Amino acid sequence: MYVIDGTPIEQWKQSHPLLDPLMAAQPCCWINEQKRPFLAAQPDLPLKLSDMSDAASRLARFAPFIALRFPETLDNSGLIESPLRPISHFKAALEKQYGRGLPGQLYLKCDNALPISGSIKARGGIYEVLKYAETTALSSGLLKQGECYSQLAAPEVRALFNQHQIVVGSTGNLGLSIGIMGAALGFKVSVHMSADARQWKKTLLRCKGVEVIEYEEDYSKAVAEGRKQALETENCHFVDDENSMDLFLGYSVAAERLKIQLDEQNIQVDAEHPLFVYLPCGVGGGPGGVAFALKQLFGDNVHCFFAEPTHSPCMLLGMYTGLHDQISVQEIGLDNKTCADGLAVGRASGFVGKVMAHLLSGIFTVNDDTLYKLLVLMKDEEGIALEPSALAGAPGPFRLFDEGQSYLNKYQLGDKMDNATHVVWATGGSMVPKEEQDAYYRLGQGLLHG
Repeated sequence: MYVIDGTPIEQWKQSHPLLDPLMAAQPCCWINEQKRPFLAAQPDLPLKLSDMSDAASRLARFAPFIALRFPETLDNSGLIESPLRPISHFKAALEKQYGRGLPGQLYLKCDNALPISGSIKARGGIYEVLKYAETTALSSGLLKQGECYSQLAAPEVRALFNQHQIVVGSTGNLGLSIGIMGAALGFKVSVHMSADARQWKKTLLRCKGVEVIEYEEDYSKAVAEGRKQALETENCHFVDDENSMDLFLGYSVAAERLKIQLDEQNIQVDAEHPLFVYLPCGVGGGPGGVAFALKQLFGDNVHCFFAEPTHSPCMLLGMYTGLHDQISVQEIGLDNKTCADGLAVGRASGFVGKVMAHLLSGIFTVNDDTLYKLLVLMKDEEGIALEPSALAGAPGPFRLFDEGQSYLNKYQLGDKMDNATHVVWATGGSMVPKEEQDAYYRLGQGLLHG
């Protein structure tokens, strides 16, 4: 018999009936009954709009260096950003699959196409490396306030950074972001990677001169060993995916950029034109940072949902039970194995779960077969190649109508849905090797048409 926090699971099930489908790895939808009006929740938040503005300003200062070292960012003057695309053909295909129409418009936030490392982790991971580089360069005197940051590419600065090490534990994409930017600056970088990380990601990092340390165990082991190495090493910065406010703030910058894109496309967001955003969730930093910032900008007019694999619903489990990082999916009998490698996390960030406690609208889970099928539909209908984890948010609008009617009723949204904007956040895929992407596609085709 399973025991949660010292209490037999059968007692938990009486007060938490969603544990039954969770333990059976069945797709389910949890509506957060602790969500508050934003003005009531805001005073308890550890970060404010000013913190987000500070992060955006830091990225702007680094833009000249980024443009110099990464020519693919020149068109955007060194800013790392992705497009917002309407996906009407994919919407029509989903309507056919689900046998119902979807009121409102459907868009894809294409973080799969972010330059440098090709995933949402380019936001938080690269930001934390840049902040550490700025602090190190300023404290050494090789950089002064107000100077152009392109000089960080100078040999003497690179030599300084080479005396410092950056360490991270990762399932893959965060390691890519940390490794690529860290190596470009001259830092020594060690990435501790879990068994579920894709081999091509490990190979790419090694080609960049990054040390990759592999473990047979899952993400938690990689993080623990990374933290241990950092504590034992001088001049070493540990990127703590579970608790880092710097990562969180790096992700948060996406909200202001999205707001600009919505304005440019004349997409209105207000009480009569609600915005729904669906974010794949692993440990929680990426979706948490984005959702936190969206609530800062749009308040009660934005509704944020996380999406997790049925075998790795760590954030749902943590928030639903109130135990946050004090419980893992393995403790309820799940194996934490999924094709969505970036989401294969057994224990959620307690920091993120607590920040989102009164902000998040809900969480739904998706099985692997669905991810593969959606991958095929996205490629066929829109010509966009994603990795499986990046499709986790795609069923969100339909799951909301099918299983989240209580939410729509509670917030009196039913008669506003024709004016709604649904944004599915695509978290990665553009760097996946063609042969691996083709294998995903063939597998999805077999499931979709077999």
